[in-house]
Amino acid sequence: MKLFNKTTLFLTGCALAAGLQACTNTASNEEKKTNTVVLPDSLQEYVNARIKTYESVKLTTNLNQLSTAERKMLPLLIQAAQIMDELFWLQAYPQQDSLLNAVKDDRAKEYIRINYGPWDRLNNNKPFIAGIGAKPAGASFYPADMTKEELEKSDLKDKYGQYSVVRRDSTGKLMTVPYHELFATQLQRASSLLKQAALIAEDEGLKNYLNLRADALTSDNYTASDLAWMDMKNNGLDIIIGPIENYEDNMFNARASYEAYVLVKDKAWSKRLEKYVSLLPGLQKGLPVPAKYKQEKPGVDSELNAYDVVYYAGDCNAGSKTIAVNLPNDPIIQQKKGTRRSQLKNAMQAKFDKILVPIANELIDKEQQQYINFDAFFANVMFHEVAHGLGIKKTVNGKGLVKDALKEQFSWLEEGKADVLGLYMVTNMLKAGELQGDIKTYYTTYMAGLLRSVRFGAASAHGRANMQCFNYFKQQGAFLRGTNGTYKIDYAKFEQAMNGLSKMILTLQGDGDHAAVAKAQAENAVISNELKQDLDKLNNKGIPVDIVFQQGVDVLGGL
Repeated sequence: MKLFNKTTLFLTGCALAAGLQACTNTASNEEKKTNTVVLPDSLQEYVNARIKTYESVKLTTNLNQLSTAERKMLPLLIQAAQIMDELFWLQAYPQQDSLLNAVKDDRAKEYIRINYGPWDRLNNNKPFIAGIGAKPAGASFYPADMTKEELEKSDLKDKYGQYSVVRRDSTGKLMTVPYHELFATQLQRASSLLKQAALIAEDEGLKNYLNLRADALTSDNYTASDLAWMDMKNNGLDIIIGPIENYEDNMFNARASYEAYVLVKDKAWSKRLEKYVSLLPGLQKGLPVPAKYKQEKPGVDSELNAYDVVYYAGDCNAGSKTIAVNLPNDPIIQQKKGTRRSQLKNAMQAKFDKILVPIANELIDKEQQQYINFDAFFANVMFHEVAHGLGIKKTVNGKGLVKDALKEQFSWLEEGKADVLGLYMVTNMLKAGELQGDIKTYYTTYMAGLLRSVRFGAASAHGRANMQCFNYFKQQGAFLRGTNGTYKIDYAKFEQAMNGLSKMILTLQGDGDHAAVAKAQAENAVISNELKQDLDKLNNKGIPVDIVFQQGVDVLGGL
């Protein structure tokens, strides 16, 4: 099969850009005269305003806790992560260099880098560079002229493959190209770096995982490395690396995007979290749905750990930043082994301090603001990730896996499930005495978290999930908006709404009803004019929407 080099990828990007009105390596005559980008519809003003919605944060950790070997490994892991950044650019917007060369304003360049392209990820993918049209639903995973129906009717064996792209051959017929062929040069470099780190690693579990992951990058066979990752127990460092999430593929939710996290374990916090995974089977039995929607048994051979993240790259660094991770995504591995839930504590603390607390001070009822605290925020986020292991992976009516049945509607509904079932877990563990604290702190902090996450917009799966939750809870009277524009929680109705939304989502998933989920998104995953006014108030107060990172070896220092 023909191997696509960088030039071919760029031409593919230009073909893609034909649907975006123009390829961005060519400046207009007026641009050349003024030596700046022409923004006739005040897009420059838009960029100037929007770039302020990100707060810069340094990613650091206590290097004194690391061994000499671990200090030597970190730069290698960061270099491997940086290659995932290169690859994600090729997936999200292949003509990166030509775009950045055409744009002269430094703030616009920076906003392009934050968004990995010219579309505002936290504002429904609004174009913010003149001459750029709508973002393609399939990114660069598919030919620009391909329709959904054409692929669906094709006889390609790998038409919905996670680790390939769809292209046209010389006759115009659809074909697929595996990632490990398409990106062979970059993946070989990343693989070599992981192998070098494995030679230094002292922990045998980490050494085995790094070697297997290095092989997986150059073969697209990830199962063995995922299983090795799950078996790893005593590692102080970790790296999540490869093509993992399907969010960028908004056409079929099939193809995975490259990303990486480089992590340093917080062993004290991790020790505190060990007991919670063992509670999953009991919580599964108590889900508020009929028995057929909860008959699966969640895996309990899972790791639940807290980390400082010292490097983000690729998909997880685009737009809103992930603060907790639940992997692997493979439903077969999840049922057999469970998942590894990684809480990114330093990034979580930054979002709490710089975003959630200021939002609560503006929009939560003054008498209830006392219930906002970091431990509740940490628990809500943590149990969101744990809750991905609850519920149902296979439909109850023979439609196969939920993910396959729901296609592009899967991700946002799954995030909504994890949100509300995370709250369900907190509620039931408090009642059982397995978790300490006042339910009011968890519910009030959850409400502030909703107001934080709906700002991610409809282009984000997490944003759509939180919009649905906000609207459902509002309809159920779980909170009331006062005349002063603040939200007051009815704690009894909050629990009732939690159970009602849990039942609705689990039923939609179990039925694999694509049309019903699409209808639910269209009707419920929306921001009302009233809520928009409240969110605008946050923007006017200068409260950031999300964070961007100062990161890397130079920021860490002392290596």
